[in-house]
Amino acid sequence: MKFSTCAALALIAMTAPAVADAPAGIVATEAWSRPTPPGAPTGVGYLTLTNHGRNADRLVSVNSPVAGAVSLHQMSMAGGIMRMRPVTGGLVIPPGGSVSLDPNGDHLMFEGLKRSFRRGDQVPTVLHFQHAGAVRVRFVVR
Repeated sequence: MKFSTCAALALIAMTAPAVADAPAGIVATEAWSRPTPPGAPTGVGYLTLTNHGRNADRLVSVNSPVAGAVSLHQMSMAGGIMRMRPVTGGLVIPPGGSVSLDPNGDHLMFEGLKRSFRRGDQVPTVLHFQHAGAVRVRFVVR
């Protein structure tokens, strides 16, 4: 074995434990939205957030260039009436766990839309987490 190969293998062996111990962070999957009518002021976003880290993390804010603001909302049914309200304090994603934002519960509200969401569009969005930092996501409109 050449010296450079030995040195490379030694370097990999020395850094492997550090890489394995590093938190993998937050992964966003299944991000989608619904089309909006022309001129609609709001749109919605759904996705699953998985925390591959060893500590809980918190979604603290969201922004998108296609909306004036993006906020987390909670939907609930009470007495046959759907109620929606903003979630304050962020959304906790437990270590090793997942949280789904879906049509029957928590979801993102894109407010002050600058353009309509059309089928096939991809809506660029940045999720900001307390520990993981910024996570870029594209919501597919379907």
